[in-house]
Amino acid sequence: MTSAQRPLGTADAIDPTQETGLHHVAALSTELQDVSEVDQRQVRLERVVLVGAWTSGTLEDAESSMAELAALAESAGALVLDGVIQRRDKPDPATYIGSGKAQELRELVLDHAADTVVCDGELSPSQLVRLEEVVKVKIVDRTALILDIFAQRATSREGKAQVELAQMQYMLPRLRGWGQSLSRQSGGSGGGGGMATRGPGETKIETDRRRLREKVSKLRRELDGMKAGRDLKRQERKRNKVPAVALAGYTNAGKSSLLNRLTGADALVQNALFATLDPTVRRTQTQSGRSYTLADTVGFVRHLPHQLVDAFRSTLEEVAEADLILHVVDGTHPDPEAQIEAVRTVIGEIGGAGVPELLVVNKADAAPRDVLDRLAEAEPSAVAVSARTGEGVEELLVRVEEALPHPDIEVEVVIPYTHGHLVARVHEEGELISEAHEEEGTRVRAKVEEDLAAELAPYSAS
Repeated sequence: MTSAQRPLGTADAIDPTQETGLHHVAALSTELQDVSEVDQRQVRLERVVLVGAWTSGTLEDAESSMAELAALAESAGALVLDGVIQRRDKPDPATYIGSGKAQELRELVLDHAADTVVCDGELSPSQLVRLEEVVKVKIVDRTALILDIFAQRATSREGKAQVELAQMQYMLPRLRGWGQSLSRQSGGSGGGGGMATRGPGETKIETDRRRLREKVSKLRRELDGMKAGRDLKRQERKRNKVPAVALAGYTNAGKSSLLNRLTGADALVQNALFATLDPTVRRTQTQSGRSYTLADTVGFVRHLPHQLVDAFRSTLEEVAEADLILHVVDGTHPDPEAQIEAVRTVIGEIGGAGVPELLVVNKADAAPRDVLDRLAEAEPSAVAVSARTGEGVEELLVRVEEALPHPDIEVEVVIPYTHGHLVARVHEEGELISEAHEEEGTRVRAKVEEDLAAELAPYSAS
């Protein structure tokens, strides 16, 4: 077996000075193994070959990135036929992998009868058109692939508008640069054009840039209007001093399952990448009865397209403006540390770096013991849980209550029985120290916020 044919995953490292051929990535194919499986794939949108330029990191890093790309492609409805990586100091500015390797890629595409090549990176407009000219099938980069998945998953009016805005921003510099594949696009979220063609409608190569920019401006105005409604609800929660907790984490880490376990909600749970696009906010209580909100948010991924971060910024504010972030990581993933780093990068991009974080290692019932031990050593404050079985959830609830901001004004009051709503507010918004029923009313000792302390002042017991 020659070096250019050796599958990734072998123990020996690749010397970048000696080996620059296309290296096959093992076990990426999702080709059907049995004709009885046909009914599991209602539509085959693409037959794809994956290609990556390995410019830094280890062999395991390159493999992991390509495996994730394969999962993304399959989530978009594609059939993954093969995957190859080329070792380079940096991507070729003309064709991403170089003209000679592009010809080899062309042969690979012909061998597999593929109709699409997916590149593990964001390609410039010129790279897209040059590589497409050589390979002679549609070229899709990682950004367009993720945008396509979002277009399929979006269900609400706001979610669809956010995805459409991100796609428009991606397309603007590519109106002349994407060659024939762009002019072939068909519209509609359920359109039959396949990967990276759903969402914003028909866009031909001669589309006027000015009209597209006008559409972007219109979408921004619509999203600003929707943001105003969400801001109003958030301000109301802050005015009532209800702490906010946000679930954040890598896509498919189990955030929605954990939300359901913690609150009894019925948020969509699906073993799919980016199953949740629209934020779900539920009100719940600590074990002592104090109310707080818990928000489920869109999952993150390495190299999340900046167009999506921009378009979903108003939604992601649930994370940036929370009092506590529950950072959920999948304990069964081969490289949870890389996922943790990717999520923290995105949280920093949206202004949430200063928000207190509690790392939650989910799927502990299925995670390898050595992985759990490794994460516990690296993140001593982390909590291991299983949203499926409930393991560790009680400890998590205690840790959440400890981490929430605490009111700092201590009061002792006797509240008349005719003002029971104030007692209820103390339970909901404050921290109850003691409570007793007396002839004049309910004697309450508690820590509360300034505004509630002012309302309770007339009933002071001192």
